[in-house]
Amino acid sequence: MKTCKIIIAEPSPIIAAGIEAFLESTNRLQVVSMVDNFDSLHERMIVHKPDIIIINPLMIGFASNSIKQFMQNYQSTMAIALVTTYFDRGILKHFKEVIELGENKQKIINKIFGLLDNNDESSSQSENFDLSNRETDVLVCVAKGMTNKDISDMLNISVHTVITHRKNIVKKTGIKSVSGLTVYALLNNLVEESEIYE
Repeated sequence: MKTCKIIIAEPSPIIAAGIEAFLESTNRLQVVSMVDNFDSLHERMIVHKPDIIIINPLMIGFASNSIKQFMQNYQSTMAIALVTTYFDRGILKHFKEVIELGENKQKIINKIFGLLDNNDESSSQSENFDLSNRETDVLVCVAKGMTNKDISDMLNISVHTVITHRKNIVKKTGIKSVSGLTVYALLNNLVEESEIYE
């Protein structure tokens, strides 16, 4: 499991040191830099290319546009807001996670690991998640309750090819059951409810 590189951007050296001490207790997280002003942050982001930045939103400013712009500039880095004072929830929604000053060490580490785990899942899904046109056709037929033989006849392909497509669909979606694939097809607007055989 690779080490997650973290930058802490917090004007208060006491708070920054406290967060760093919390994170040093696990070997999966590495604080690569601590920054106390916005001017040097950009340079550190370029040099270290962190996976996560824990940043006090005060360093960016109260304007929602400033925070949006900051996020767009560093899209490959997940931003966690370190809230030391009241912040409007509308501004905090731009961050992947929020750490509040009163939270204990375990809660903060759990939030970071949760964020990393969600990111790992979504990136592994997006790497090979796109179904080919033929796999989509097969998925639609499966959702409609057709057998491999029916699908083979309808799409003019061999039963063996249908089975191969079904294996690829399971691998890409992570869904093994026919009912699960049917729900997936419905949620992605590939079939209408009226088309599904009872």
